[in-house]
Amino acid sequence: MARGNVRRYGTARRIDGGIEARTKRGSIGRSWWSKELISAMEEVAEKGRLTRGRAYARAGQVISMRLEPGAAVGDVQGSQLTPFTSAVRVRTLDEEAVGELVSLVRSSPGMLARLAAGILPEELGSALLPRRAGELDFDCTCPDDGWPCKHAAAVAYLLAEHVDDQPFAVLTLRGVDLATLIGGVDDADADEEVAAARDFYGDDTELSELPTERFRPALEDLDPMLLRRALRAGGTDEAVVIRGIIDLEDLYRRMR
Repeated sequence: MARGNVRRYGTARRIDGGIEARTKRGSIGRSWWSKELISAMEEVAEKGRLTRGRAYARAGQVISMRLEPGAAVGDVQGSQLTPFTSAVRVRTLDEEAVGELVSLVRSSPGMLARLAAGILPEELGSALLPRRAGELDFDCTCPDDGWPCKHAAAVAYLLAEHVDDQPFAVLTLRGVDLATLIGGVDDADADEEVAAARDFYGDDTELSELPTERFRPALEDLDPMLLRRALRAGGTDEAVVIRGIIDLEDLYRRMR
């Protein structure tokens, strides 16, 4: 992979009023979602270029940034007079993947309530965060053929800080609308309610099999001493008592 050359492309033109990263040292990203997003990018991108992109983000070289389904796009001032257009692209979820996301929300108690309250549950990370190189891409109008170039990397770090403020930006990147997600869960529940209403008397309902009870003679639950005492109360001798107990055991077995 070719590496960018600072001497070849020149140094960046400084600008005023650009978007500066809030974090001036150390790692960028405070929330779980932003840290995981950066981690996903750092796993597939070239480390040196990410470092230069982080410096660009902190220097305010990104003039503007917008979020849209599948991408975060920014205008970044580089060494040329005209700013470059740089993008971090994330593959949007297809219909099947959105269906799996809806199922995940439905099967997790309390998750729908958290979404409605403006909280993006971390449990959705496996479905929403890009984990493979094929789900994440960078592009830019600059002549640097690195992947990513420092301009796109700068947009990536500002995207992470935006996710700190607006976690649901992750949904936008994946092409999922929050109202659609919540509505999909409600629709799925409504379908179940309609099906239940049509089968009001439960004629089509599949019942689980009844458990098999283990036979246990009633005599096992009785105190043998009390039973013998009760049988002797009528003046019966021991032989009759024993015979009575045997008859009772036989009777309970026949009742099985």
